[in-house]
Amino acid sequence: MADTFLVYGATGGIGSALSRRLAAEGHALHLVARDADRLHALADELGAGRTAVDVLQPGAFRQVTADAGPVLAGLVYAIGNIVLKPFVRLGPEEFERDFRLNATGAALAVQSALPALLASGGGASVLLFSSVAASRGFPMHASIGMAKAAVEGLVRALAAELAPAVRINAIAPSLTDTPLAQAIVGNPRMRAAIAAMHPLARLGTPNDIASLAAFLLSTQAGWITGQVLGVDGGRSAVAGK
Repeated sequence: MADTFLVYGATGGIGSALSRRLAAEGHALHLVARDADRLHALADELGAGRTAVDVLQPGAFRQVTADAGPVLAGLVYAIGNIVLKPFVRLGPEEFERDFRLNATGAALAVQSALPALLASGGGASVLLFSSVAASRGFPMHASIGMAKAAVEGLVRALAAELAPAVRINAIAPSLTDTPLAQAIVGNPRMRAAIAAMHPLARLGTPNDIASLAAFLLSTQAGWITGQVLGVDGGRSAVAGK
């Protein structure tokens, strides 16, 4: 089976941590991100293929899969956003953008890459990203919670439809200390307050997520599909202290 992994959102906190981990394990990579300068720097560091593209643009997924090659061992869609607003202040354009970026984008990425995943000859793996906000209700999370819940539905539907040739799972993190989250975690008082909401009393790190991600993509997870696994400091299952 080909050993190339296609990673969307490769320059983000989680995407870059996972890309470095996969490269250290000896896997070939094709990296995708919107920021061309950061993407080229990371791809050069890891000796990876790359496509600089905004996934919201028409034809983006066709371009990526054409660049990535005809055979893929796996796909990671680590693209997302954090839009926190009161429900009454959310407009149609924000609901639509959050859904397109998180849920529709994940579906189109898998759909476009499916021939290459099937060409691996069996055992290909797909990893998507949900959020603790899809299973727990938080104020000001209506739009992102809705979009991430759709990702979880997509995981279960595709796990049924694509088995046994392709496995598909998702990770649902709680707030993680990444550049995307700096508007929240950059405030020391807010950071400490949110950390205290977790039974393990800290925020997640990109490597917390990447370690499980790499496992789910590997053959060691060969009997795992259709699962949404929380890496969330216990927040989805255990009351904070």
